[in-house]
Amino acid sequence: MSTCKIICVSNRKLAGDFPAQLARVARAGVDGIILREKDLSETEYEELATRAKAICEEYSVPLTLHTYGEAALRLGIRRLHLPLHMLLAMEETKKRKFDVLGASVHAPEEAVAAEAAGAAYVTAGHVFATDCKKGLPPRGIPFLGEVCEAVHIPVYAIGGITPQNAPLCAEAGAAGVCLMSSLMRALEEELPDLVRSYKKEFPCQT
Repeated sequence: MSTCKIICVSNRKLAGDFPAQLARVARAGVDGIILREKDLSETEYEELATRAKAICEEYSVPLTLHTYGEAALRLGIRRLHLPLHMLLAMEETKKRKFDVLGASVHAPEEAVAAEAAGAAYVTAGHVFATDCKKGLPPRGIPFLGEVCEAVHIPVYAIGGITPQNAPLCAEAGAAGVCLMSSLMRALEEELPDLVRSYKKEFPCQT
């Protein structure tokens, strides 16, 4: 039994001083950061990613960029997360430029397609009710279990994850959880204990 991974998915709109909060999150011991700021232009995103790269390198936290593959390559970042349709449309020659490709999925068959297209992992959600998806019913633990059973790559649960419900994700077969709001809004003094609470409560069977 090993401790499952805690992945931060960024949302700069939830943090007062985003670079400072990103540094606090990295310092608190998360296992990775996905820079998900899709409302930015590619130029704006690349500028932000440059700062995020420096922060993540300082704290030895893997940084995954989102959507903007060309920006990632220009910055020398070989980890990229994509919406599924973008992964499926990506040329094989471009895929080979990345060490790790991930995709967001919302059904078991989508996870199968992502794995076949070269994804090293998928995020599956939203599992529980979340303010980020107001009005949309959560897909639930049975859905997460079906995704985990459908593929041989790691599945990370996303959406409404708390220290209390995270163990249910582990029981369903998830390799870890993705957190956004709780990490983006947490005070500096709260972050280390918050991250530890997930690792403590979320032993992984995989």
